[in-house]
Amino acid sequence: MAQVVPGLEVFLEDPPAWARGVPLGLLCHPASVDRKLRPAAKLVAERLPGQLQVLFSPQHGFLGEKQDNMVASPDFADPRLKLPVFSLYGPRLDPPMEVLQGVRVLLVDLQDVGTRVYTYGATLARVMTAAARAGVKVAILDRPNPIGGLQVEGNILKPHWASFVGPYPLPMRHGFTLGELACYYNATQKLGCDLTVIPARNWRRAEYFDQTGLPWVLPSPNLPTLEGALVYPGQVLLEGTNLSEGRGTTRPFELFGAPFLEPWRILQELRSISPPGVILREAAFEPTFHKWAGELCWGFQLHVTDRWAFKPYYTTLVLLSVIRRLYPDQFSWRQPPYEFEYERLPIDLLTGDGAIREAIDAGHPIPELEAAWQPELEGFLRESQAFRIYH
Repeated sequence: MAQVVPGLEVFLEDPPAWARGVPLGLLCHPASVDRKLRPAAKLVAERLPGQLQVLFSPQHGFLGEKQDNMVASPDFADPRLKLPVFSLYGPRLDPPMEVLQGVRVLLVDLQDVGTRVYTYGATLARVMTAAARAGVKVAILDRPNPIGGLQVEGNILKPHWASFVGPYPLPMRHGFTLGELACYYNATQKLGCDLTVIPARNWRRAEYFDQTGLPWVLPSPNLPTLEGALVYPGQVLLEGTNLSEGRGTTRPFELFGAPFLEPWRILQELRSISPPGVILREAAFEPTFHKWAGELCWGFQLHVTDRWAFKPYYTTLVLLSVIRRLYPDQFSWRQPPYEFEYERLPIDLLTGDGAIREAIDAGHPIPELEAAWQPELEGFLRESQAFRIYH
């Protein structure tokens, strides 16, 4: 099977006419590399000398150094390329119009993880909206969806619950690459962006990242492994609770727990509703930072045994349902603020529908919730076919 070539390299092999001789901007992060792990900013600057004028960064910063949510990245000057870097996460979520108007084309090279709440999609949507107003072309240098492009899961976000962890209606696991998501948003939300996608060569939708031959570079500080990305579409919901999602450990999102959990009791409850494709291994850990820092947490590590059977969103909802029922006085939903939202509950923003939390609080079975959202998910699947670049 031919090795996958990221859109970055496809672009650099033969830059299109619209990219030649014009001022360029680049939105990127540490995972924006070629197959030899060379950074995109350096490669673009060398391939198109004098054209790259400005750099932009998403959440976690241009250098990828910011660990947590709502930790702003400062603007600064890249010391090697001598270019300004403007952060698009923090007090400013949109590119400054006067800066954007200084380029003709904005290149975007970000490694997404196929999950609605991962904020790179929201940043891209805001960039596209601003670019449309400024008359600037946006070109996505596309990369594979690391958790595959065939499986989709979850309820569709309700517009009332739109936020920076979900600007538009979309299921939690959407199956798109970032380039496909950009096309979907541009059309369904009528953003009016002059958009081009440079596809990754040789990628097939059924492939997970470890089948591409590409090197894994953590797309954000708390997704150091592909295994973490596999469980992320579900385990990210723990950010909306007082349970540790494993931040402050070496396996965030795979590990989760709290001092008050009793793993053996939870396993007993799961016997009648065992989530498919995953083994919950009892584990204890002590986070070095974040929730329950320095305290012994009891919980689990998720080991995915069958990627095609595993349903990350369903799995975590089942776990939350059981834990909510077993520990009504100790478990709690996290309170705002969360991702620049100061009033609505984080869990409602994450699920995209406050009715999900209400159903868990009321003890409704998760299989019934899953069955209820299937018709809208099937509608999304039909609609999404028109935006699929890869087969």
